[in-house]
Amino acid sequence: MKGRGYIDMGTIFDEIFEAAQNFSDELHRNFNRYDTPYGSKSPFDENIDYYPNYSYPPMNVYMTADRSMIFEFALAGFDEKDINLSFQGDYMVFSAKIGESYSEALEAPEDTVRYFKRRLKLKDIEKQKYYVPLDKYAQEKVKAVYKNGILRVSIPPKDEPDQHDGIKIEIIKEGD
Repeated sequence: MKGRGYIDMGTIFDEIFEAAQNFSDELHRNFNRYDTPYGSKSPFDENIDYYPNYSYPPMNVYMTADRSMIFEFALAGFDEKDINLSFQGDYMVFSAKIGESYSEALEAPEDTVRYFKRRLKLKDIEKQKYYVPLDKYAQEKVKAVYKNGILRVSIPPKDEPDQHDGIKIEIIKEGD
């Protein structure tokens, strides 16, 4: 039959789920920006997902028995020099760019290629933030190792968590 094309349902569903995740993220971001009947904080603040479900790259976040926090990112196709990782306050900030030599090799005119399965995403990773409380984790002792396409970031706990009991304000009684 002429004119009958191939439809990859996996790709279509991936795009639908990614669009739904992006919509949900944007909704939470915008809802939290405005004053609400609950004050300046929205009811979502009590249920913050400190480790958002970014659609790309695949990753794991877990804690070991010694209470170290571990992040593992699957970064096939990236060079370690193209990966950016830093701490900003209570957040680890992560982003990555596909290297120029690799991105040139991937370029192929869409009209000359017929994919039978297209599930491999190779694209730049925009800034992503992950919660790592500065008062509980020794961010200065972080260890990041990139091997076989996996970036493993290990952040040990502080020996003694910072104590933030605040400042006691003394109240004095003024004369009658």
